Formats: sequence, C-alpha cells, structure tokens
Amino acid sequence: MKAIMGITGTIYGVNGPIILVRGNLGYKMNEMVYVGEKHLVGEVIGLTREETTIQVYEETSGLKPGEPVLGTGSPISVTLAPGILCNIFDGIERPLEVIAEIGGAFIPTGARVDALDKERLWETHITVAPGDPVGEGSVIAEVQETRSILHRVMLPPGVSGEVVSVHPDGAYTIAQELVRIRTADGGEQALTMTQKWPIRVPRPVGRRYPADRPLVTGQRILDTLFPIAKGGTAALPGGFGTGKTMTQHQLAKWCDADIIIYIGCGERGNEMTNVLEEFGELEDPKTGNLLMDRTTLIANTSNMPVAAREASIYTGITLAEYYRDMGYHVAIMADSTSRWAEALRELSGRLEEMPAEEGFPAYLASRLSAFYERAGYVENLNGTEGSVTIIGAVSPQGGDFSEPVTQNTKRFVRCFLALDKSLAYARHYPAINWLTSYSEYIGDLAGWYNDNAGSNFVYCRNQLLHILTTENRLNEIVKLIGSDVLPDDQKLVLEIARVIRLGFLQQNAFHAEDTYVPMEKQLRMMEVILHLYERCKELIGRDMPMALLRESDVFEKIIAMKYDVPNREPERFSSYDDMIEEFYQHLLATNA
Repeated sequence: MKAIMGITGTIYGVNGPIILVRGNLGYKMNEMVYVGEKHLVGEVIGLTREETTIQVYEETSGLKPGEPVLGTGSPISVTLAPGILCNIFDGIERPLEVIAEIGGAFIPTGARVDALDKERLWETHITVAPGDPVGEGSVIAEVQETRSILHRVMLPPGVSGEVVSVHPDGAYTIAQELVRIRTADGGEQALTMTQKWPIRVPRPVGRRYPADRPLVTGQRILDTLFPIAKGGTAALPGGFGTGKTMTQHQLAKWCDADIIIYIGCGERGNEMTNVLEEFGELEDPKTGNLLMDRTTLIANTSNMPVAAREASIYTGITLAEYYRDMGYHVAIMADSTSRWAEALRELSGRLEEMPAEEGFPAYLASRLSAFYERAGYVENLNGTEGSVTIIGAVSPQGGDFSEPVTQNTKRFVRCFLALDKSLAYARHYPAINWLTSYSEYIGDLAGWYNDNAGSNFVYCRNQLLHILTTENRLNEIVKLIGSDVLPDDQKLVLEIARVIRLGFLQQNAFHAEDTYVPMEKQLRMMEVILHLYERCKELIGRDMPMALLRESDVFEKIIAMKYDVPNREPERFSSYDDMIEEFYQHLLATNA
C-alpha cells in the first residue's frame, strides 16, 4: 500500500458509521480520510473547533477509540478512464468482481483495490500533434473501450495549453503518458488516460439547451402520453410489486441513450444479481452486441454499509457526466431514491440532527434537487453535445405518494410516472396510471413531434387522454347506478377507452412486435383508434344502439393490431382503416 500523506488524528468516538475525532486538526470539509488500522474509507462531513465528524463508507464493527485517522488532502473522487463500461462497482467505485476474487461473496472491511485495472493495455489512437493548441475537454486520444463505445480521452476541466510531444499509436495502460503539453504558466504537464473528479461537484459545461427532444423509449404510454425529454428528469414511484425495476430494465434496453448507468441503491441483492445476469446475456438492439457493452452497474445493496448507499448516486451521476462530456447521451436508472433517502435519515439520526417530516432530515429536499439538477442537455467544453437523463424510482411505503420523498421528488422532476398497484395486479404493464401521471415536457416537445413523428401526433395524443379522463368520470356514475342507464354516446366512450387501455397502453415485453414500438407505428395506432371512434360516433348520432355496434368484432381486431402489424410494415394499417369504413357502410346499409 502506498504511503498516505496528510493529517493524522485519532478516533474519539464511534456511533455506527459516524466517527468523531477530537480537536481541530486541520481537516477540510468533504476530505477523504482513512479510518482505523484497516484504513476504512471515510469522508469529513462536519467541522467545529472542538471536533471533526467523519462518515465511514464501510462496516465499522471492531473500530475502537485511539485508532488513527489519516487525511488525504483531497475529496472523495472517482477514477475516470477506459474500463468503466461493462463493469460493476460498489457505491464508492470499487470493482466488485475484483473484490469477490480477493474476499469472496462479501466485501471485506478495508478492501483496497484500484477502481480500474492499471495493468490492462488499451489500443490507443493519438488525435493531436505537436504544436496543436488544446483546451478544456479537447480530445487527445481515442480508445475502443467496448465493441459499442469509443472512449475519447479528454483534457480535464481547468487544463489547457499547447502540445509539446506525443507518443505514437499503440497499446498503453491508463497510467502511462500519452501527450505532454505546455501550460499557460510555461510549465509542462504529462497527460494520461486517467482523470480524477470529486463526486459531489458537477462537471462544468459550455451551456445548457432547452428540453426540446424526447428520450424515445418505444413504450407507447411514455412516448405518447407522458414523454421524457432527453436530458430531462422523471420519477417512477410505486409500491412493492408494481414493476419499478422491470420498467427501468425495459427503458435501459430500448431508450435511445448511448450509455446506461444503472444504480442499485439499497435494493435487494437478488434484484441486482438479476440485472447483472440479464444485462450480461441480453443483445443490444442498437448494435447487436451485448447490452453490458454500453452499461455500468453501481450496486450498493441493502446489506452494504448505509453511508456508501448515500454516496452511490453521486458516483453514478459523475460517471454519467464524464461520458456526456465525450458527446454521448447517457441515461441514469436510480433504483431507488427512497432507499438513498433512508440512508440520509439514518446518518442524520446518528448525527443527532433535528428531524423533519417522518424523521427525514430537513435538507432532504435540497439533496434531491442537487441530484436531479445535474441532468441536462448541454454543449460540452469541447463543443460536442451530450445529455444526462435521470429516471429515479421511488419506493413509498405502502404505496403512499403523500410521504416526503415522493412529494419532494415531484418538486424537482418534470415527468411523474405513477405506478398503480391495481393495474399491476390486473397484469396491465407498464402499470403506469394515466390519471395520476403527468409530463410537463409535452409542450416543449411539440415541435419535435410535428417535425419527426407527424403533424397530428400531439392532437391524437390529446384526444386519447381526453377519452381516458372522460371514462374515469363516467366510471364514477357506473359505480353508483350501473352502465345500463348511460346514453349510447357515453357507452361508446367506455368502449373506446377499453380499446385504448388494452390495445394501446398495455404492452407486452415478451412479444417481438410489441416490446418496442417505433413512433410511426404509435401514431398510426392512435389514428386507427380515433378513426373508429369518429365513425362509431356518427353511427350513434344516427340512433344506432351501442349494442348493435358491439355485435361486430371490429373492436377486438383493433385491440389485436399491436401484435398483428409488424413494426416495419406500418402501411398495413390502411387495411384497418378500410375495415372500419366497411363496418361503417355495412351498418348504414343494413339499418337504412
């Protein structure tokens, strides 16, 4: 182990993951420290004249007063270099596969391993030449990190100058010098593939763009009714068994992000095992390679130290910002922010802070906002465009959306995808409730829809939502007095709403033509359903009873079109329009 230069103190008190050091020894706020004889990783979170407070990211069993605390002089940071993708880390970027080889199934305390493999050789192509001016974010080399992703080695923020010398193309480790530059002060600086960045500090950008293009997911209820903007934020709240994790898996596989960062924050270990096994076997529909080739997993499961759970989402967002700076679009799946908030609550209790609502700390809202505000569609320092989209699952106890984490999350996200227990139990997936969910992005994305999906896409979407909200009002009447007393035009609304629910909103992840649906097919499906609605409304207006309309199998055929029309053959929807016209003309002729 290399020598650690810094301030040395001694432990005065131990309270779970919280360590106290007596006196003001000169530590800095958020400084990384090594605690005890085993050198457990910790972070300074409180400073007074009398004592220093440290949170430890590992199990503290066996620690005792009098053991040393070694300062490092630098904040908790992550290592940024090739090797991040196709890997699984814990909450402080320790590779779990390497730890498993050393310590078995459970992480041993004081495990000291490099975040990334420093011995592996990467075939490197140098992209600059002597005399070239380079600035913050300039790409100096390229490495094929996985079959799917080209890793662009960049100058760190705050570094610029003129290239003095370069090494030839070839195989290099992440620690070997690639390029040497002369900085503005006249000194020379050697550049490698590796950067270090503090996890609690957002990486700088050139400028931010408005949220004017969607994250296309292929999931109809999202792309059509409740779209998520690329570079936007979304919450996915739901009680136990409503499908939060499965929905995030589907988004990770099909959304049009280049890179996926999946953060398992406080979830069960078997869930993360399933993610690792599935992603390791799934074929990426974009590239034909494995999905893991463009995915990083951060696993801080419920049996791991609680303080590292609090750090895991900052580790994930920092890795996402790094790939965003290369010009990639990154999607973060945080599962779940409720467990992260519970870690905050436990640490706050150990610190004897005044609790707020339901015992959560008073700064819960500001911590949530600091996380979600690191999303965005930006112009990077090197002139490229990239984005970070955050989709955070929320696990309210008992499915109660009025609890503090859900309510505070609603303040900072613009897309709220409320999962419904009754829909999940009825096998309706995704179990997103169309009455309690909303997306504030629809107005910002209208221009993109008009240009790329069809000029009447937003109109059709609004019509579907209007029918569904009308159905909800009518169901209140039906519960009181039954459906038989409703006039036929209202019975028609209920029937068309059923077609929308079963034929459009419900989606089968195991059906080849339904697991992912392109925007063109989504629009044609809406148009066919609305065409049926308009023709039936005309028939009802001619005093034809709804019972007569129901005798036809046209409604069931429209429901089944999601399976019967292949994604690559949208022209086949014209046969459904012809069928509706034939149905309309037949009823007109037989009842003339």
